[in-house]
Amino acid sequence: MRKSTKHVNPWAWVPSLYFNQGLPYAVVILVSVILYKDLGMSNTDIAFYTSWFYVPWVVKPFWGPIVDNISTKRFWIVVTQILMGAGFAVLGLSLQLPDYIKWSLIVFWLLAFSSATHDIAADGFYMLGLTQKEQSFFVGIRNTAYRIAMIAAQGGIVILAGILGNRTSNPKMAWTLIFVGTGVVYFGIAIYHWLIFPKPDLDDKRKILSLINLFDSYFKTWTAFFQKPQILIGLFFILLYRLGEAQLGKIAAPFLMDDPAVGGLGYNKEQVGFLYGTVGVLALVGGGLLGGILASKKGLKYWMWPMVMAMNLPNLAYVYLAYFPPSDISITGILIAIEQFGYGLGFTAFTLYLIHFCEGELRTSHYAFATGFMALGMMLPGMISGWIQEQIGYQYFFIWVLLCTIPGFLLVRFLHIDPRFGMKEE
Repeated sequence: MRKSTKHVNPWAWVPSLYFNQGLPYAVVILVSVILYKDLGMSNTDIAFYTSWFYVPWVVKPFWGPIVDNISTKRFWIVVTQILMGAGFAVLGLSLQLPDYIKWSLIVFWLLAFSSATHDIAADGFYMLGLTQKEQSFFVGIRNTAYRIAMIAAQGGIVILAGILGNRTSNPKMAWTLIFVGTGVVYFGIAIYHWLIFPKPDLDDKRKILSLINLFDSYFKTWTAFFQKPQILIGLFFILLYRLGEAQLGKIAAPFLMDDPAVGGLGYNKEQVGFLYGTVGVLALVGGGLLGGILASKKGLKYWMWPMVMAMNLPNLAYVYLAYFPPSDISITGILIAIEQFGYGLGFTAFTLYLIHFCEGELRTSHYAFATGFMALGMMLPGMISGWIQEQIGYQYFFIWVLLCTIPGFLLVRFLHIDPRFGMKEE
């Protein structure tokens, strides 16, 4: 029988909720790149097609009010998780179809749409299902669960696909078995959530807003957003800060997997899963944790420049790897860890800036708008990154990535940031 109590120990659902939030995002945005590279797709096509998966996160703010005003967030979470569980299985089966590229791309996009919708409901449910004190306590737990999901996807799924591929000598069948298995596990967690989730009084069914009221709410919220101080500088910074990283993120895994004859490092899936999906993610988490600690000590403004440099300068690691391919895989692991650790520091600064930029009465909606622009800033450069790489080669491409970090450096000096923002209150 379904549990009827309204309050449930947060340990019973917060970690699993954010694991289920992180897994589809990691599979859609990150694992898809490795999948298509393994199946022989060109870097141009990989970067172009997988960048389209960002679209649901770009336009997420437009249907956020629908999730807010129809039924309950609990309903949206369970329904989208059940759909994504089935979606993972369908994704695996689609790889056995003759026109598997087309069908798998469609399923990936549907998974992305469901994942973006789930994000809206999950973050809202977190605030409704926990007290303020519990929210503060569990923020680290939820972030850790999200990162564990990334390790499970980039590390676990990729490594298992490599092992099964070696045993079956059939990469497509290996990926099929992995995705179907992932779907079964994910579906099981969704059913668990349906049974265990609390029913907060605040998460009640809402009346659907009329079209006139909905349009009026949209117009006022967007108008207020574009009337923010420094709106042009802020938007340029949001769109361009990750210009280099947006391109590097699409090409890093193909570079690790490509044959040395074309400038790659020639690693197999198990090695890439360990280097990029395990060592890299752990370093990313470490950088993010350190960034939060540093910002709480002296504020975002004090650490902004060091964190921007930490995010961009370690990209030199890929320049080194392209020009001087190491014979020892541990050297590659160390350099990837340094790059990802720096990215964690730099992304902390970026996240804090978004929060600072969106302060005000409509901060929740404005933060959703800002993250939509952030996703757009990742999507557009990512779409052309594969074509650029194939035109100029890996060596010059990674130099190009370094040049793309210049706009972020130039824009930082124009940002107005409260010196005390981010500091922990005494």
